[in-house]
Amino acid sequence: MLRIAVPNKGGLAAASSQLLCDAGYLARRESAELVVADVENDIEFFFLRPRDIAVYVGTGRLDLGITGRDLLVDSNTSAQELVPLGFGQSAFHYAAPAGTMSDIKELDGLRVATSFPGLVRTDLAGRGISVQIVKLDGAVETAVRLGVADAVADVVETGRTLRAAGLELVGESVLRSEAIMIAKRGADLSAAHERLLRRVQGVLVARRYVMMDYDVPSSVLEKACEITPGYESPTISPLQREGWVAVRAMVLKADVNRTMDDLWDLGARGILVSGIQACRL
Repeated sequence: MLRIAVPNKGGLAAASSQLLCDAGYLARRESAELVVADVENDIEFFFLRPRDIAVYVGTGRLDLGITGRDLLVDSNTSAQELVPLGFGQSAFHYAAPAGTMSDIKELDGLRVATSFPGLVRTDLAGRGISVQIVKLDGAVETAVRLGVADAVADVVETGRTLRAAGLELVGESVLRSEAIMIAKRGADLSAAHERLLRRVQGVLVARRYVMMDYDVPSSVLEKACEITPGYESPTISPLQREGWVAVRAMVLKADVNRTMDDLWDLGARGILVSGIQACRL
């Protein structure tokens, strides 16, 4: 039986559970449930703190897990990233009082407050910068104002909270983070592992694409296929109307309206778009 770690709270929890539900797995009925056994799929889901998931997976206690890339790097465990999941995006930045510094090198010798000491230690050591790390478990924005740090390092989504605390970002982002699927480094993935990953990847692809159907004159079919090449290639069927064919192709959801405009200008008609719930490609 596969044992999978899933975030039990925080920004990744709801989206992780929805992803697994869309992939055909048993959903958690109540937020208080810590373990859910999906007997039909021979899987157990363990709902854990996102920060702890890399530890359980890295030690091999659990087979796979969903956590943030920032939390994986900070954990310093032997877990590795398998698949990016496309939600929970954020960036990890250093920040200091507005107008006090413009380069990360200026942190040298200062106190840096963070909830990610492992990530900060690894990053700054690679830059040859030495700091005193002040480890905090919660929000770090007030650490400078309260005098326990000279700068902070934290996950940033909009930067609004940092600005409200009188801080500004220093340098480029250290890490671009999102939800990821992880496994123990070097672990052999069984057929059961591969099946779950195929299901998850099928849902991720389905979220990015739509199915587009349209009719087009045969004389411009080649140009139409250049507009909608599909995931591998479009499906083409002859129509009863002479000189016309029907085309079906997967199209990126983000490009759907522009694609419809281009096809219409080319002479395509009867352009229809439908969602994709899941797929295997």
